[in-house]
Amino acid sequence: MEEEISQQVLLFGFIIAVIMGFVGNRTQFCTMGAVSDWVNIGEKNRLRAWLLSIAVAILGVSLLEIFQFISIETSRPPYRMGSLPLLRFILGGVMFGVGMTLTSGCGNKTLIRIGGGNIKSIFVFLVCGAFAYLMTKTVFYEYVFHSWISALSIKFSDFGYRTQSLGEFILGSGTTPEESGVIGVVLAILIGIWVFYSVEFREQLSLVLGGLVIGAAIVGGWYVTSGPIGKAWQETAEWMDQPPIGVGDQSYTFINPMGETLVYFQSGFNELLLSFGVCSVAGVIFGSFLYSIFSRSFHLEWFPSVKDFFNHLIGAILMGIGGVLAMGCTIGQAVTGSSTLSIGSFIVFFSILLGSAVTMKTRYYLLYYEGEANLLTAIISALADIRLIPKSFRRLDPI
Repeated sequence: MEEEISQQVLLFGFIIAVIMGFVGNRTQFCTMGAVSDWVNIGEKNRLRAWLLSIAVAILGVSLLEIFQFISIETSRPPYRMGSLPLLRFILGGVMFGVGMTLTSGCGNKTLIRIGGGNIKSIFVFLVCGAFAYLMTKTVFYEYVFHSWISALSIKFSDFGYRTQSLGEFILGSGTTPEESGVIGVVLAILIGIWVFYSVEFREQLSLVLGGLVIGAAIVGGWYVTSGPIGKAWQETAEWMDQPPIGVGDQSYTFINPMGETLVYFQSGFNELLLSFGVCSVAGVIFGSFLYSIFSRSFHLEWFPSVKDFFNHLIGAILMGIGGVLAMGCTIGQAVTGSSTLSIGSFIVFFSILLGSAVTMKTRYYLLYYEGEANLLTAIISALADIRLIPKSFRRLDPI
């Protein structure tokens, strides 16, 4: 009976991830591409698709909590924890944003590309997963980051709040998840209005489909792990002598699960190490593979140059470290975390946008002024472009 419940949770998690991978490949859902379109050509349609997925996730989770179908006060990772590690979230988000730009895609996009035959993405997966493992399973984080990065952490209990939920922050201390859900519904509607205000976006059904499915998948993940079956899964695990890893309320995130997947492979496929996260990684890859076969788009791709190799290497390292620091990625925090109304998730979301946007602008300046500009002048000009520093600081003409 215990094994059957665990298998059901993992199977449902895998099936939903397969749908994510299939639709993600079909619709070219890409968070890094959304930032690129917005920063470089002022095109917001892919950004609207990303925000649509966030709106759907927030709406779905809020309604599930209002009607008490799920309870996610504790989760993996702890989105609604009572403290806000501000510096950790900002640094991690920026690092991840830089990394995903260098690798031309976030964690989810990396898995989708693996399913489509991209060997470069397999390399990114291995490096990113290795550094995620290093951050979570060794003393690397403690020695390199913890002592100084934990200095700037806001304890919401000092202000009378139990959690960092946006709903509680707006409505006051003691607000129940059901009451906070009302704030979530309102926020989701407001985001949805902005998203669908664009006639051009409404006409791009592929982008609409991508946003709807990704958002709905996040809601499905929460229901599977925190609904009736999920609670039974958690209760049975408490009585097991050797419970499997990763049991708890959660939905889709991909950086730490990449590390878990490598550990699962290294163990010789130990069933106790087969987590919801591992199944989600496998599901997205398999779903993308199915679409690439059906559409006859599967093709092998390798690094065209040494420079491209090192860009992906550095980017994968930053994604692995940054994704763990930020406790999630463009899906794990920006969509899954935001669905819980976690203030930290919104901070990570904007930090990722910042890191990615500055990196894109910097690379364009270095390319345009090849031989004339150095990294520092390019970064300064990029910061001036996005109005983070006065325009008088720039040393390069805008492009």
